[in-house]
Amino acid sequence: MKILKITRKNFKKVVETTIKLIKEGEVIICPTDTVYGLICDATNIKAVKRLLKIKRRPKNKPTPIFVKNLKMAKTLAKIDKKQEKILKAVWPGKVTTVLKRTRFRQGFGGREKIRLYGVDKKTIALRFPDYKLLNVLLKKLNCPLAETSANISGRLPLTKIKEIIKQFKIRKYQPDLAIDAGNLLNSRPSVVLDLTSWPPKILRI
Repeated sequence: MKILKITRKNFKKVVETTIKLIKEGEVIICPTDTVYGLICDATNIKAVKRLLKIKRRPKNKPTPIFVKNLKMAKTLAKIDKKQEKILKAVWPGKVTTVLKRTRFRQGFGGREKIRLYGVDKKTIALRFPDYKLLNVLLKKLNCPLAETSANISGRLPLTKIKEIIKQFKIRKYQPDLAIDAGNLLNSRPSVVLDLTSWPPKILRI
């Protein structure tokens, strides 16, 4: 596992390196506006399978998705006017929303929808983060990113980067790159809001 300490001076270089690795199907430990996460290209089946293996996450447990904006979210989920109003109020930010999925139809009407892996067949959990590094990656890659907290399944999310790296370094399957932005103080996982029914339900605070 390669480790890159990110600073203002090398920000651009870290972004370029990360984009290259994600395009190659690799899995990254990345800081976010909540906790450190594991991210990869959600449209790359091999990458998503590796992420699940590294995380030791059950294959039948759906993976949340980072999107670059509301427009991208609309290509992945069915969003009505009420839901859109809520999304505009909480995004970008620390809220993951559960929505009904759009169906993937290859080349349907000349508007090919994005095929994702590791997600539920009927619903999808989406988040538009408020974190410069992630937002730049999402914009430049122009693809959704599968994401999950950077810890082994069943364990609590960690906020100290050295502890996160140590946890994965002793494992057979490891992330390919860890972006070290220092310890994330007062970090908590995102709030999860279910918008598949009305009124919305808070699934995690």
